[in-house]
Amino acid sequence: QVQLVESGGGLVQAGGSLRLSCAASARTFSMYAMGWFRQAPGKEREFVAAITWSGGVTYYADSVKGRFTISRDKAKNTLYLQMNSLKPEDTAVYHCAAKMTSDYYIAAVTSYDYWGQGTQVTVSS
Repeated sequence: QVQLVESGGGLVQAGGSLRLSCAASARTFSMYAMGWFRQAPGKEREFVAAITWSGGVTYYADSVKGRFTISRDKAKNTLYLQMNSLKPEDTAVYHCAAKMTSDYYIAAVTSYDYWGQGTQVTVSS
């Protein structure tokens, strides 16, 4: 079992920055990857970014490429998402997730085995 707890959300003006964190409990050594997803009101949950836990290979949605950076601190069992140049359309609840195997597509919601409760990010115009 992996427990995930996000933090760092909040209200920011357009063009501003936020850094999200996701603390993971035990079994991080057996994780294949971790990712960030977001869900806006009335919309489906969508992929934002992912990183392989061991090798640090990163993946990004086109909508955030060049603005967001995903990283992880293996010693602290913590995942991060640095978000710069935020836009109102980035407003959503952001969830971190853990993927235990390399099977299936890394950007697919259904590929992930454990999820955090989410943290709200609101970007005002």
